[in-house]
Amino acid sequence: MKNNLRIVLPAAAVVLASCTSPPATRGAPDIDNLTASEAVRRMCAGELGSEALTRAYLQRAQSRAQLNAFVTLDAAGAIAAAQAADKRRASGGACLPLHGLPIVVKDNIHVARLPSTAGTPALGGFVPAADAPVVARLREAGAVVLGKTNMHELAFGVTGYNPNFNGPGTQVGVRNAYDATKVAGGSSSGTGAALGARIAPAGLGTDTGGSVRIPCAFNGCASLRPTMGRYPQAGIAPISHTRDTAGPMALSMRDVELMDRVVAGGAPVSPVPLNTVRLGVVPGMLSNLDADTRAAWDAATAKLRSAGVTLVETPMADLATLNGAVGFPLALYEAYDDMVAYLRGTGTGATIQQIAARIASPDVKGTYEGLVLPRKLPAPSGGVVDAAPAYKAAMEVHRPRLVKLYADTFAAQKLDALVFPTVPRTALPADAQASSLENFLLLIQNTDPGSNAGVPGIQLPMGLGATTRLPVGLELDGPAGSDRRLLGVGMAIEDLLGRLPAPRS
Repeated sequence: MKNNLRIVLPAAAVVLASCTSPPATRGAPDIDNLTASEAVRRMCAGELGSEALTRAYLQRAQSRAQLNAFVTLDAAGAIAAAQAADKRRASGGACLPLHGLPIVVKDNIHVARLPSTAGTPALGGFVPAADAPVVARLREAGAVVLGKTNMHELAFGVTGYNPNFNGPGTQVGVRNAYDATKVAGGSSSGTGAALGARIAPAGLGTDTGGSVRIPCAFNGCASLRPTMGRYPQAGIAPISHTRDTAGPMALSMRDVELMDRVVAGGAPVSPVPLNTVRLGVVPGMLSNLDADTRAAWDAATAKLRSAGVTLVETPMADLATLNGAVGFPLALYEAYDDMVAYLRGTGTGATIQQIAARIASPDVKGTYEGLVLPRKLPAPSGGVVDAAPAYKAAMEVHRPRLVKLYADTFAAQKLDALVFPTVPRTALPADAQASSLENFLLLIQNTDPGSNAGVPGIQLPMGLGATTRLPVGLELDGPAGSDRRLLGVGMAIEDLLGRLPAPRS
């Protein structure tokens, strides 16, 4: 498809051009190894300036432009905000929790005066006047927004193979930070790729069925899908109000904990002693693993056992059946009403029919035209059926049973969480087949059930594949409301397994 980055805003060319040659900075920070938490500590101690850090990340963004991580890179706005943070600190102002920290924001989340395209052409000219609440909380805490990240179109997919908003001379879709011939995952594709490539230390994504966890599994970062309802949903282009949530993504679990504390509150969390942790292993979540993922899983669980973690085989016999009765009925039915309400309420000037007409990704266009607009669902025997009865059954019968299954399992086994490979395989080749239905179902195999149950889930790297040298992810899903303890468990596991090295650019 013809490159259409030009439709973002007339000012975008100026914004992008303004970072082509940032001034050299003496003692430039080591952004390959710097975490968000360490950056804030050093800025608050006067050892590092926000402007110097911001310019380093902008320079990295330019040098890794082939990843298509951004729709809008706001160099001028980011530098101005960083300078303000440095001035505040120099004048003796109190150091904020995210003081001067550069972050990136997925392009379906509103940032005031920057385009919010949701990765689709019909919203290319939509510029919100106000931040989404989740962004406002981060900026009030001192965060500096570098720009808006590219994504799977309308968040309806998990690869990021989106022909929209690709940079001049680049290939189609958001690309993996460790291997640009592979997908970045999705739908928070650009945030994951930016973190993996060390274009930013932290960012925001959204998650309906795996969309902050899959990109971090593929790009070697950490993330949290919070318990449903902990994060505000306003100012975010939706799929399903029952399933959608924003979530923090970062280079370390400590960074994720810090961002979660800013957004949702709570006391600081420390790593949980691993010899007090009980984790359940569901046999079905170990199916379809490729060789690299299996080897990484075996090595990680061996280390967990050696550190004193109790691993308990945890059958959940009805999990796949209940999840199948909930996932598509919720997402595909609510997508119509929720998008119509969003378009009307936010002043985009577009209708859902206009959105659908200009969708460029074949997988998303087929979903919208064949299922979302006509309010249909795939029928088990082929063809389609009306979605309303299945949605009613999902909300009244199947989802309550799924929620109960999780709660009963955690209670009966006295578990802190379930543990499993986030994705059954490493990142797929970036081509038109990546977003097939078969691949979609494979990639959400393990992330989707917890999403439908509304429980919190964390993702952290458990190693690089022995053959592919691509990141492999580990997920823990905990009881509803256990987000903060889950982060403490994740911090302890990250200390045990270690963080991944930056990719060779």
